[in-house]
Amino acid sequence: MLFRSERMREWTEAYMEIKPCASCEGTRLKKESNCFRVDTHTIAQLSAMNLDNLAAWFDGVELRLDKKDNLIGKDIFKEISDRLAFLLQVGLGYLSLNRPSRSLSGGESQRIRLATQIGSQLRGITYILDEPSIGLHQRDNHQLIEALKKMRDLGNTVLVVEHDKDIMLAADHLIDVGPRAGSHGGKIVAQGKPSSFLKLDTLTAGYLNGKHQLQVPALRRTGNGKAISIQSASGNNLQKVTVEFPLGKLIVVTGVSGSGKSTLINETLYPILAIHCFGSRTSPLPFKKVTGLEHIDKVIEIDQSPIGRTPRSNPATYCGFFTEIRMLFASLPESKVRGYGPGRFSFNVKTGRCNTCEGGGMRVIEMNFLPDVYVHCSSCNGKRYNRETLEVRYKGKSIADVLEMTVEEALVFFTAVPYLYRKIKVLEEVGLGYITLGQAATTLSGGEAQRIKLSTELAKRETGKTFYILDEPTTGLHFEDISHLMEVLTKLVDRGNTVLVIEHNTDVIKMADHIIDLGPEGGDGGGKILFEGTPEELVRQTNTYTARFLKQELK
Repeated sequence: MLFRSERMREWTEAYMEIKPCASCEGTRLKKESNCFRVDTHTIAQLSAMNLDNLAAWFDGVELRLDKKDNLIGKDIFKEISDRLAFLLQVGLGYLSLNRPSRSLSGGESQRIRLATQIGSQLRGITYILDEPSIGLHQRDNHQLIEALKKMRDLGNTVLVVEHDKDIMLAADHLIDVGPRAGSHGGKIVAQGKPSSFLKLDTLTAGYLNGKHQLQVPALRRTGNGKAISIQSASGNNLQKVTVEFPLGKLIVVTGVSGSGKSTLINETLYPILAIHCFGSRTSPLPFKKVTGLEHIDKVIEIDQSPIGRTPRSNPATYCGFFTEIRMLFASLPESKVRGYGPGRFSFNVKTGRCNTCEGGGMRVIEMNFLPDVYVHCSSCNGKRYNRETLEVRYKGKSIADVLEMTVEEALVFFTAVPYLYRKIKVLEEVGLGYITLGQAATTLSGGEAQRIKLSTELAKRETGKTFYILDEPTTGLHFEDISHLMEVLTKLVDRGNTVLVIEHNTDVIKMADHIIDLGPEGGDGGGKILFEGTPEELVRQTNTYTARFLKQELK
């Protein structure tokens, strides 16, 4: 089936349901291929095992086979065992070999590539890793650190872009870029060994040495007394769990990597809520019963996907206040004399936009087998509009000048325009004062895109019955950014809404009103609800890894 665009493919797939092939039962192999066995196991059975279990099966397999089989498989068994060991070192024991690559998170894909490099045993190489701790529980983080150290000890240089505290303190050399973001950054503010770095007076050092920290709430919210309950959820590795989500609280779902968090929330709870609120056709994973849906009227999933896939998309258009800016320019005396309406100031309308780049500001150079390259339009120099449109000015600024303003500059510029000021102010409140109003969506990080989506929700009128879901929102965020994020989430909950966050970061976990901890391990060893309650109650538990690391934060 052919699709004209990736967006069309994604839209169509939302109405599709993936089912195992009736002939091969999902093994992908012919019946004849599954007739061959090693120690009573077919290749399909071995591929379906979690890597932890598969490694255990290969441990001592030679003792269970005869001389002929050992002669054939001796070198193969060693090679497979070594490669499995590398995957286990980077905390991927909960995956299976037959797991589709499209179902892997960015962090999992990166760690698989890391395991491949560890196995290559190359020397004299410089490795660059961007946020390798994505999706990792604190317990698994230490395995990753050990893997990185082994690569270093082979004689390689390992350069890691990271915000995780444990990885930063385990480094041989730290480089701190700042002091702030956007136009307020771009400088090397500090560098050195962690021991000497902690003594410096920088924002990052302050969070590492404890001078700055997110404060634990004095009181936990009691909620509104209502809840949504799911009974006997059994998708993927969930073991018929029954769980309750109290409304009017900040809920944090925790657990080691692969314990079933995404299965429970993204693939079971969210589709259930989407069907109830919007009549969505997305099918949830198996469950027996759900109650309490009448207590919410809207569900919003806020992820780190881009707010747009082309340079045409930007914060001003996504947040919706660009329409008001165009109407403001259309109301100017000069616009009325020329007969310009709001459409004249849209870069999607032929009359006002640059005809060369068609309002994109950038021209696309197709590189065939390489990613497309964007260059500034030679006619408008990236301003998107034609000369006549740019001649209309408000307080000395053209529409293109406004789009090039940072959020901080725009707040000062539009102080006398209350309806614009309020909407732009929300972007500053989520810590995005440094981005420009017309900044291309393709240049925004995942964390920035997520906070723009949050600001859009903050600007809307609330019913107090909205259920928000965020998956790993701290990915790519500095400690200071996490502080801004939690302020935003706190505002949403204080309005009576429910915010559910899937998270491993202890700074977020300690601020929860209600914690749901899954585990105890990943894959087949997980899928159970270990704990439900407050952080103070969680740290008294002995059967969960999360309690061990949270205890250090609540001292």
